[in-house]
Amino acid sequence: MVEHTTQIRVRYAETDQMAYVYYGVYPQYYEVGRAEWLRRFGLTYRQLEESGVIMPVAEVNMKYLRPAKYDDLLTQKTRVMEIPDKRVTFISEIFNEEGKRLNVGRVTLAFVDAGTMRPCSAPKLLLDTILPYFEDNEGKDTPVDQ
Repeated sequence: MVEHTTQIRVRYAETDQMAYVYYGVYPQYYEVGRAEWLRRFGLTYRQLEESGVIMPVAEVNMKYLRPAKYDDLLTQKTRVMEIPDKRVTFISEIFNEEGKRLNVGRVTLAFVDAGTMRPCSAPKLLLDTILPYFEDNEGKDTPVDQ
């Protein structure tokens, strides 16, 4: 398991009439977490795309536990539990400033060759970068970056 933590401040435009974060915003938060998870390793989506691999979302699951509200400072933990192959699954947990878990999400992305638009394996660039972190953390339940 490899985990990264990101903070997000809820903007007014992300809330509904009740001042709660609109339910459709959470997948955007998950995307922020995924992008920052990659940046942790010095990678970006742009680099992966330039290497010829795109990553469309194949599946999203969400569970809403408590509402986030305007101006809350949220902490999002994003982790990958397994070494990517044809797909990669990101688990996101979002917490409020009191440490209460508000939302849990799971997003699975497929690896697709940008030229052929056919499924492919995880790009070498990604695997070469993240594999050492999985090996260093093998058999442990604790995040790499604490």
